[in-house]
Amino acid sequence: MNHVDDRIFRLGLVLAGGGSRIRRLVMDVPGSELLSAALAGAGAPRALLDTARNLAAAEARTVLDRVTKAGWRWVVPGDDEYPGLLEATSDPPLGLFVRGCLEYRGAVAIVGTRQATPYGRQVARLLGEELGSAGVVVVSGMARGVDEAAHRGALCTGGRSWAVWGTGPDRIYPPEHGELAEELAAAGALITEYPPGTPPRRHHFPERNRILAGLVRAVVVVEAAARSGALITARLAMEEGREVLAVPGNIFSKLSVGPNTLLRVGARPLLTPRDVFEAIGCEPPTEAETTIDQGLLPFIGAGESLTADEIADRAGIEVVAALGDLLTHELAGDISREADGRFARVRPPRLDGKGSPE
Repeated sequence: MNHVDDRIFRLGLVLAGGGSRIRRLVMDVPGSELLSAALAGAGAPRALLDTARNLAAAEARTVLDRVTKAGWRWVVPGDDEYPGLLEATSDPPLGLFVRGCLEYRGAVAIVGTRQATPYGRQVARLLGEELGSAGVVVVSGMARGVDEAAHRGALCTGGRSWAVWGTGPDRIYPPEHGELAEELAAAGALITEYPPGTPPRRHHFPERNRILAGLVRAVVVVEAAARSGALITARLAMEEGREVLAVPGNIFSKLSVGPNTLLRVGARPLLTPRDVFEAIGCEPPTEAETTIDQGLLPFIGAGESLTADEIADRAGIEVVAALGDLLTHELAGDISREADGRFARVRPPRLDGKGSPE
């Protein structure tokens, strides 16, 4: 087999369902050896190798043609754009389906719960904005909650963001994030190791978390319950020697159990965006002059979720007048309306290096 054939055979292994054992055997194959023969000599199951050879011959090129037409490409170790940090991990993927651009100066993963509070979403959005402004790629899983907020924070500043999927390249999950997926593909990248047609199976998400951890120099956990995929990502990051940071949370909140536990076992506390820049040895973006909050924004505190009546009462104005101002802020993207009709800031007031509002 030549190198081109090895690329196809790797895809055959993926289509055959080759898992972590096969991936580790592949890692030990010298670059000069033919992959199929080397795996046979290393004791890989004969039935799986036969299936992979058959799939490589019969289906792999058809799969590649189909994903290429959809804007994706198959990237394997040894390719210039295959991320070096990921290739050096203990369990790198056999290959990646990629849509977008994988070039970067550095990357940080921001992860957390799908049921994020306004506080969690604001923190994730702020971190995404700050990292994106500095040219650091923001990596997450495109899930609801913390992931979505982090991606959108990076994108709104013109920064780059990568989403690592637990589905095939033709299965957007969650389905309502189709528009977000298009924005990420245009300004960053969509990444998955799963072949077309793969649905969002439960075990795929913990498995894809090793890719999240492997792509980055640091992982930030914003909000996470005691049993959370974000904690799996943090553990894998620690095993790979990555920096792990945790955002301290309310001790009465179940969504603070994850980050607060990480802090107990040695994670670095993240009190301001500067902390993550120090962790990766990168200069934060130059702070521009900021204007004082206008309208009703000063009456909605960081992490709060308030009714229009509560905001009007704080501002000392009629509710009718408050609703008009709140609508203006909502259209401008300054605030969001929660499912219960309450309003929350999209991002908290900027913090200075000491952690206090400017």
